[in-house]
Amino acid sequence: MDPVRMEIDHETREAIREAFQDLVKPVTINVFIGPNCQYCDETLKIAKVLEEEAPAKNGEKLVKVRIYEKGKDDEIFKKHGVERIPTITLLDGMIRYTGTPSGEEIRGLVETIIRISQEDSGLDPETVEKIKEISEPVHVEVIVTPQCPYCPYAALLTNMFAFESWRHGKRNFIADTVEAYENPDIADKYNVMSVPAIAINGVLAFVGVPYEEDFIERIIDIVKRGRGVLGPKVISESATGV
Repeated sequence: MDPVRMEIDHETREAIREAFQDLVKPVTINVFIGPNCQYCDETLKIAKVLEEEAPAKNGEKLVKVRIYEKGKDDEIFKKHGVERIPTITLLDGMIRYTGTPSGEEIRGLVETIIRISQEDSGLDPETVEKIKEISEPVHVEVIVTPQCPYCPYAALLTNMFAFESWRHGKRNFIADTVEAYENPDIADKYNVMSVPAIAINGVLAFVGVPYEEDFIERIIDIVKRGRGVLGPKVISESATGV
C-alpha cells in the first residue's frame, strides 16, 4: 500500500517557523538519498523546508541540511548506520528516520530538533540517570505511518532517550523511526497491525505510546536480561491500520 502523503502547505510552514523561534543552538539534518528512489525527493523537500523556516543566528541558519548520495558518500552512510534510502539522521545517526517523515511525523521531527537545540530532552531526571547507566547496544524501532496522530509522540520519546544517551557521551542507543509503507518488510517482521508499534532490539515491546517509566524499564529488561513481552500499559493506541 502506498503511503498517504500530506503536503507542507503555507499554514504548516508558518507553524514550523513559529515553533523554530525556540531554537538556541544549530542542529544538522543529514539526508541520505540515491538513484531510483521513489521518496527521496519528498524527503529532501521536507528537510529543505525545515532549513528555510529556521531563523538565523550570526548569519547562519540554526537548522542546516547536509545531503549524502548512495554510491558517492558510502563512508558517511556506514558511519551513520544508514542502509536504506531515503533516511534522515540527527546526532551522527543516533536518531534516524528510515523513510520519509511526512504528514504527522513532521511534528515529532520539529520538536526533536527544538529539544536538541535547547539541550533539553524534557525527560524525568530519574529516567536520564537510568539511560546513562545503559552500556549495551540498544536499537529501538518505532513503526509509524504518516496519518497516525499518536506516532510522533512515540518517536519523540524514543528520540529523547537516544539524545540523552548521546549527550552523555555514549553511542550505543539508536532511535529509529520507520515509515511502515516504505519499509513493509520491517512492519511485517513484527506483524504490525496498528501503529505506533515499538520494537526494542528486535522484540516487539509496545503497541501505542508507552509511559516514560514503563519504556525505560522495558528497555533495561530487554537489553540486560534478554526478555521482552508486550507492555502492560500504553497511553493510547492508534486505530490506524498498516
